[in-house]
Amino acid sequence: MILLTDDLRERLLANGRDRGADHVPVVKFFNPLGEGVWLATELDADGDTLFGLADLGCPELGSFSLEDLISVHLPFGIGIERDILFSTNLPLSVWAEAARQAGSIRAAERIVVSVARARIGTS
Repeated sequence: MILLTDDLRERLLANGRDRGADHVPVVKFFNPLGEGVWLATELDADGDTLFGLADLGCPELGSFSLEDLISVHLPFGIGIERDILFSTNLPLSVWAEAARQAGSIRAAERIVVSVARARIGTS
């Protein structure tokens, strides 16, 4: 799977030029066989350094390498994947706080999705 489409890359690069803003995550990467979820909001001009929320057992804000994600080789020829259904309008700070309180990005996502569905149902 291609981890970054041209459109996603452009959006991440644009956010990377606007440092300091509380961007909405553009893309979610995940390990389909275990721990590891990354929400990326920015990409540096080097084309490799992403910024966002990483969760390898404890969610934290920081930078991570696209090349490192691409180079992960899991059993059965599987690698890190991009969640093609991921969509959000919440800024990274909200995701970070939800993940800290819930204990993981995956747990936070279940909460965020259920709250969003409840809001849609009450509109």
